[in-house]
Amino acid sequence: MHPFEWHHAPMDDAEAIRALVSEYGVRLDAGDLDGVAALFTAATWRSGSGVRRGAVEVRPAYDAVILYDGIPCTRHVMSDVVVEVEVEGDRATSRCTFTVMQARPDFPLQAILVGRYHDEFIRRDGAWGFADREIHADLVGDLSHHMGRA
Repeated sequence: MHPFEWHHAPMDDAEAIRALVSEYGVRLDAGDLDGVAALFTAATWRSGSGVRRGAVEVRPAYDAVILYDGIPCTRHVMSDVVVEVEVEGDRATSRCTFTVMQARPDFPLQAILVGRYHDEFIRRDGAWGFADREIHADLVGDLSHHMGRA
């Protein structure tokens, strides 16, 4: 193998969960709102706006996201991701900080939201999935270009 070729080592449980936490931001930043909701097909989603269960209930929570040519022009940055996996178990938790950055031609690059995700996961059929997400919005900036009224 060439010294600069990449190879993918098998992911351990904590890496798989970090990837799942990241996937939420990737889908949202891509404007894949149905894909975001699908992450919660067998999960509870909680925020200041209430409790929702399953993708069908979660999806309307994203109706207010403003899309510009199909994308929200945001970047979700997950940091301080701490994962705890049960020893010989199929349950795990994670905590992380998120920062949502946004820029538009008429809206300079800035942080529009900073908060925390408190997540619980369960392994089903060998794959990790969300069991519960609690969203804490700690610092709210100018959401006028990100969230409309649904």
